[in-house]
Amino acid sequence: MNETLRLMQAHRSHRCFSPDPIDPAQLQAILEAAHHGPTSINSHQVSLILTRDPKARAQLAQIAGDQPWIAQAPVFITLVLDFYKTGLGVARAGQTQQIQRSLEGLLSASLDAGIALGNLMTAARSVGLGVVPIGGIRRDPEAVIELLDLPEWTFPVAGLCLGHIAKQGPQKPRMPLSSYCFEERYQADWLPEIIARYDESLCEFWRRVGREDGLSWSQNTALFYSQCYFPQVKAMAKAQGLTAEE
Repeated sequence: MNETLRLMQAHRSHRCFSPDPIDPAQLQAILEAAHHGPTSINSHQVSLILTRDPKARAQLAQIAGDQPWIAQAPVFITLVLDFYKTGLGVARAGQTQQIQRSLEGLLSASLDAGIALGNLMTAARSVGLGVVPIGGIRRDPEAVIELLDLPEWTFPVAGLCLGHIAKQGPQKPRMPLSSYCFEERYQADWLPEIIARYDESLCEFWRRVGREDGLSWSQNTALFYSQCYFPQVKAMAKAQGLTAEE
């Protein structure tokens, strides 16, 4: 197995960072790695915003639901769906942009943001830095939009803490590959048994790392997925001109 595969299979989230700054050349290389990832129709419909100012990072930490590692990491990167930028190109070509009104557009841009996030994490970890992706910036998107001065047709979809590791985070067990990768067609029959076994293994993991409050996968997923856990997203996406009408 080569080093890239070993690195990716050893992924873990880090939530304890040292205050040491990131080498500018390393950071530039990480950003270039994300920038060179693919985007649908070469649209460049994702933008990154780097937050280094400690006060602003502290605000983002609070906005995201009091996540102190956001304030602790020397760099926080917000991934933004950016139809404002594509709209400028469409206008330059003499047309009126409509993609921001479609579900296809939102899915496509979100996929591109996911590709960029994956590239950022792999590149950062390849030079020894720690990362933890943050979905909590969607908890109060209006506050993030205001803080980052985002224009219409944009939306903050995810964030990433980036910094030197002060304490290694544990690697959670995963469901077996057979629950994730299917041959030829979706295999539903064995999923209930796999989930039951994974619940047991995850609870054992929490006990092993001293987290008596750790939930099983089913319980944790139900905690979030039995509701719309970030209810402000739809209203703020609409306020930004992203309507998914088509």
